[in-house]
Amino acid sequence: MGRNPYIDDPKANLPKRKYKITFIDEQQKEHVVEVDPEKIPYDGHGEPGSLLEIALGHEVEIDHACGGVCGCATCHVVVKEGLDTCSEPTEFEEDQLDAAYDLTDQSRLACQCIPDGEQDLRVVIPAWNRNAARE
Repeated sequence: MGRNPYIDDPKANLPKRKYKITFIDEQQKEHVVEVDPEKIPYDGHGEPGSLLEIALGHEVEIDHACGGVCGCATCHVVVKEGLDTCSEPTEFEEDQLDAAYDLTDQSRLACQCIPDGEQDLRVVIPAWNRNAARE
């Protein structure tokens, strides 16, 4: 929990209005959450307003072995809709993503990806991303 003092913070615009994120888990179950900008930060894991923080704040599990400080790639997600409304990845996030399994053009680290709320998002949490030792 917290921030990584060795990397630059992502440059992001926090949302000004409510919006929705649909998280699709490893069993293809959809979890629709409403993001209220007045309640950010939700959980304290990942950057304030990040997909990880929002998911955990709404009891949607995303593995994050490093505690959400961009120190690994376990929170790798695929943003299927709304990616263009998210903060740009930092160079450090891109370096961490290089270690992620099954990388796509829509891959992001949930701890670093911060939507601006201008449109709803659909985010896939890959099945292989689960920490089997914790199950």
